[in-house]
Amino acid sequence: MKLPNGITGFYGSKANTPPQVDGKQFKQLCFDFASRNRGKVIDFVTPRYPSNFYYAYVDILGNRFYILLNEHYPYIAFASIVEFGNIKFIDRPVLNEQFSSFYQIMGNDELNVPFNKNLIKKTELNGAELEQINYWKPETVGQVVFNYWD
Repeated sequence: MKLPNGITGFYGSKANTPPQVDGKQFKQLCFDFASRNRGKVIDFVTPRYPSNFYYAYVDILGNRFYILLNEHYPYIAFASIVEFGNIKFIDRPVLNEQFSSFYQIMGNDELNVPFNKNLIKKTELNGAELEQINYWKPETVGQVVFNYWD
């Protein structure tokens, strides 16, 4: 996967500002999904310092999980745990149909790819992001795309 400029939420100048996704649309899709599946949204969180992603915590017939969306690019993932510095990504193939026409769904096979210097060469990450990566030392692509860096 080619990581685009600003995916971490960091950029060096206003000229390098990454795009923003539509958080209202994501929220509506999460509530619609929960309603159609006899569930509910327990919590919906917008990106707040230091996170770079939206998430909905949902309960579908007693099965609780998180739906995450990167703040800058239409990359979505699912998780069983979302805590500062600890996100446990999970695959939910049944949800792919619900969200794939709006977002690129990232599965465990992409999110858990080791993040290393060879991978950095294949990205479009900017200097500010590379500084953060040097400081935080993410181990996987998922830790770059969905982070709590400050």
